[in-house]
Amino acid sequence: MPAVGVDISDASLKYIGFKPNVHPGARRVLERWGEIVIPSGVVDRGSVLDQKQLVAVLKECKKASKAEYVRLSLPEERAYLFETKIKSHMSVREVRNLLEFRLEENVPIPSKEVLFDYTVLPSSVNARELSVSVVAYSKETIQAYHDACREAGLRPLSFEVEAQAMARAMVPSDMTGTVMIIDFGKTRTGIGIVNNKTLMYTSTVDIGGNDLSKSLRAVLGDRAEEELTAIKNDAGLLRGTESAEIRETLLTTVSIIKDEIATRMQYWNMRNGAEQRRVELIMLCGGSSNLNGLPEYLTESLDVPTLRGNVWENVLSLEETIPPIDRKHSYGYAAAVGLALRNKT
Repeated sequence: MPAVGVDISDASLKYIGFKPNVHPGARRVLERWGEIVIPSGVVDRGSVLDQKQLVAVLKECKKASKAEYVRLSLPEERAYLFETKIKSHMSVREVRNLLEFRLEENVPIPSKEVLFDYTVLPSSVNARELSVSVVAYSKETIQAYHDACREAGLRPLSFEVEAQAMARAMVPSDMTGTVMIIDFGKTRTGIGIVNNKTLMYTSTVDIGGNDLSKSLRAVLGDRAEEELTAIKNDAGLLRGTESAEIRETLLTTVSIIKDEIATRMQYWNMRNGAEQRRVELIMLCGGSSNLNGLPEYLTESLDVPTLRGNVWENVLSLEETIPPIDRKHSYGYAAAVGLALRNKT
């Protein structure tokens, strides 16, 4: 059942579909992709406010992508993540029963109103205890997205936190360390921390590309969004540009995001004292990550190597294939690519 990856945010829906492979190991071929604008007020911070309008957007997606089966992202703002220990050699049923009991200690929602899944983290063969990463959502949140899909004629095969899908797309398959993923979008900035390719922590900062545009308008006057985007992507944070005022204006907003990132990184590193769990790399994605000079600024400010992620890292070789989506726009498709990669063939 080949499925299309569908990433829903407050502002847009993006979808990615790969051509089904004839045999395992064959290179993936991008077959369908696109972006659909979601009107303001339909989804807010991950909550579906207008079910009827979201169904209309999903119907448009179904028509454009010719999809029947989909894998959907779920908003990080609504996720609850925690890590716990279980004894090794427990049955799946025993594990789920134990984790259901521990939901009450870690999730501020009655357990009967929660849906959850878990990932057992890598460990030594003879380990007596295993670490488990648990992600939970309220049934109401998932039901809203599920029902909207079914009303639109789509069959959801899975739901997944955005940051986990991004990690599947961008983190190299042979990388085992800890990576912080920064999704710099239009209306907010998502922060995810991935250890051994498993999502362990998420947070959201309510500042995005729209805030950069707002600060620029205060200096430059009323300009079209396309013009402001060009200024951000060309001049950005670079020193020595024609207008130092533009750089200082953008820095005022970006520095707030930087401080929020630093706070969350410090919290993670202090809670996870082991050296192998410290954040060793920051990967940027999202449309607003095109801000010129952003990786260099964060590298210098946070003292952690920062780069824009390659959303095709685990899909194809850029040395052999030129994707039909250009580099600047590809950063916004990270979650959709990761969702589509869940298909085995």
